[in-house]
Amino acid sequence: MQPMEEIYQAHAKTVYKYLLALTRSPDLAEELTQETFYQAIRSVDRYDGSCAVSTWLCAIAKRVLATWRRRHPDTEDVEEDAQTVPSAEQDALADLGRLEVLRLLHRCPEPYREVLYLRVFGGASFREIGDILEKTENWARVTYYRGKERLRKELDNESTAL
Repeated sequence: MQPMEEIYQAHAKTVYKYLLALTRSPDLAEELTQETFYQAIRSVDRYDGSCAVSTWLCAIAKRVLATWRRRHPDTEDVEEDAQTVPSAEQDALADLGRLEVLRLLHRCPEPYREVLYLRVFGGASFREIGDILEKTENWARVTYYRGKERLRKELDNESTAL
């Protein structure tokens, strides 16, 4: 395995973007990214090489976030004006009313919500989403499509109700 400093340089941005997609809070994502690498250093001897380093780190990040949420149950960790990397999906969503889409996305059930967050706000590829969620790339594509269709129907229903 590479030295941890090289691993940090190569994967810190990926871990940060993953956490940013889940929390939509730049400050919290940064804090949890640091905790993720701290936990990775503590458990580096358990990394068996059966998955990509980025996948291993994102799995640690997911556990770190779950721990943080358990310790802060009353804290709202979502910021409306989070800064993320723009994508084609984000550009399309901007035209639909970002706040309304975020409200609908927040009400969307799992696993659609997490896949949509990872894709739209985290800029993750379908392969990365599959690796992070321990599913296949095809599962990530299908889940994303179904989640997107679900949001589209809800947007249509809300616009016809007005």
